[in-house]
Amino acid sequence: MTRKTLTLILATTALVATGAQAQDVTLTIESWRNDDLTLWQDKIIPAFEAEHPGIKVQFTPSAPAEYNAVLNSKLDAGSAGDLITCRPFDASLALYQAGHLADLSDLDAMANFSDVAKSAWQTDDGAATFCVPMASVIHGFIYNKDAFAELGLSVPTTEDEFFAVLDAIKEDGTYIPMAMGTNDQWEAATMGYNNIGPTYWKGEEGRLALIKGEQKLTDAQWVAPYATLARWKDYLGDGYEAQTYPDSQNIFTLGRAAIYPAGSWEIAGFNGLVDFEMGAFKPPVQNAGDTCYISDHTDIGIGMNAKTANPEAARTFLTWVASPEFAEIFGNALPGFFPLSSTPVELSDPLAKEIVGWRAECESTIRSTYQILSRGTPNLENETWGASVAAIKGTATPEELGQKLQDGLASWYAPQQ
Repeated sequence: MTRKTLTLILATTALVATGAQAQDVTLTIESWRNDDLTLWQDKIIPAFEAEHPGIKVQFTPSAPAEYNAVLNSKLDAGSAGDLITCRPFDASLALYQAGHLADLSDLDAMANFSDVAKSAWQTDDGAATFCVPMASVIHGFIYNKDAFAELGLSVPTTEDEFFAVLDAIKEDGTYIPMAMGTNDQWEAATMGYNNIGPTYWKGEEGRLALIKGEQKLTDAQWVAPYATLARWKDYLGDGYEAQTYPDSQNIFTLGRAAIYPAGSWEIAGFNGLVDFEMGAFKPPVQNAGDTCYISDHTDIGIGMNAKTANPEAARTFLTWVASPEFAEIFGNALPGFFPLSSTPVELSDPLAKEIVGWRAECESTIRSTYQILSRGTPNLENETWGASVAAIKGTATPEELGQKLQDGLASWYAPQQ
């Protein structure tokens, strides 16, 4: 073999080795949002890969109800994807504490998010943040604009105006005033108590005071929303006790009800079902001029598998998820799931645009039961479901409900003892 031939062989070998090293890295994303598969495949992943040609991404969702079990089993077996879609608060905190999610506190892009946005994916002391916030959902009321115009109604801003509107709709008789049932329980708490409640307990001020033990569930600001829910019963239509969540959706989208106590996640689904124009209004304040509060609830984030073989590529992807480009794609493809980055996003859906505009007008908070307060038994979130139903049905007084919830929380939560 001549020196020239040997040099050529070595050079070729070097080229082959270099080529092997330059092969694309493939990142796999675990998620429960199987209804988002097309969005990721058609919009999000192509946009990322166009900017990062050395990184390929695969979105591999599980069925929502099975996600936690499937993910935990994959993590234990060491077969989970590089990126983990994060549910808010305790489910993801448990993954971090078990060593499954990496600490992302040093990711520069975390500066794009407020403390409230990050709170769903942090340790209790805020020292570690383990998921990049993606989106929140906002609560309020969606209404049938055609019905309001037909009945000559104005959008209410105070509680007195709200009940006056409900009275007018009920008196006319053409429409059920509000579409909500109590059969599935969670709606009464989520679209009822935690929708209107922040106005009473002043959002984050009250929520954090409850966590610290400085306020109690027997205090007036925590009991009063149950008294307001008790007044809703007269406007929910016949048979509301047996009415399921899908029933309520159908009643509103078929044009049979004028108002729907809502979460913004309904927008995309409702858009394809209604043949009337929809509008939205904020939870009413007690008195004109009061500060308004909205439940702008952190819903979905994404973190890094602590054992990924591709940490650099994963961090590159997470940095991109924190960017305005991702926020614009996600916010417009899924109207009603609002990006959490501090950079404003221009939304095209008119109803989504109207609702997200409340962030500039009101103080934002999250659902009162989701952080820390539902870790014990009895679980405060689940207890609030039952209490909200009882308030609407009138089977217990607001004061009795507040006392029961307080006793339950104090039975296991030291700051409330």
